[in-house]
Amino acid sequence: MGASRSGAEKALDMLRCLPRIALGNVKNSQAPVRRPRGRGQYGGDKHGCGNKGSGQRQNYMRPGYETGNNPFYLRFPYEPYYQGHHLKKQYLPLPLTQLQRMIETERIDASKPIDMATLYGSGLFPGEVDMRIYGFNLTDEGADSFKAKINIEVQWACEGTIAAIERCGGVITTSYYDLGSMWVMRDPEKFFKKSEPLPRRPMPSQDVILYYTDPKNRGYLADPEEIAYHRLALAQKYGYNLPEITEDDPMYETLMERKDPRQILYGLEPGWIVNLVEKEILKPKSKYLVDYYTG
Repeated sequence: MGASRSGAEKALDMLRCLPRIALGNVKNSQAPVRRPRGRGQYGGDKHGCGNKGSGQRQNYMRPGYETGNNPFYLRFPYEPYYQGHHLKKQYLPLPLTQLQRMIETERIDASKPIDMATLYGSGLFPGEVDMRIYGFNLTDEGADSFKAKINIEVQWACEGTIAAIERCGGVITTSYYDLGSMWVMRDPEKFFKKSEPLPRRPMPSQDVILYYTDPKNRGYLADPEEIAYHRLALAQKYGYNLPEITEDDPMYETLMERKDPRQILYGLEPGWIVNLVEKEILKPKSKYLVDYYTG
């Protein structure tokens, strides 16, 4: 009995120390854990994807798509400055500072003509042909520190860039290439493995024809005599002495090398087939093929 009274006394002492029962410390009993049903029990044999429709076929509408005969972009007036925006040509920016660094680090050889194939061959630029990128835009960033004497062909250049190239005794040409030619320039070796004839380069589209025929832009379709005149005029405008390109110059052949308006790669004419296995070049002999590729 003494042990029982001792235990009862201990229990009473513990109850005296415990807090009073109130609304703040009263809790419900723990709810039983409900096990979810199996996968096939949620929506029957449809597994929660509904009956037919996008849920089962997983053919959800693309983001921004709106159904009906009067969607958002037709309910409101159009913005004319967006007309043809998806067709506008884009160019990868190439600053003169990066070009100078590529030459100094021997990423590209300045003793040879530089074109789009040379720049892509450096491995520093993505060849996003599908993104409607039509080449390179040589910007004038770092024009004051540019010192390389090169013969470069790009697709777009401003007046300051042209002055920076010609001040060092170099030559710059702006040329147009369509997307079909871009595939060849992006990876010539991959194209050669197809054993297909080199395509001829088409003429510029209507939206850029004036740019590539303007001698101020050093367009490849401009008159060479007018280009020589504007070279001198630009030197007088920016206040530098225009270096003459003479036959005594060790880079004379490099600086004077040009592409035909129908030509894509240096040294290879349209219609030629490059055989990498036999290491030979197949040239067309039929008159109608020669007329087609040279016309």
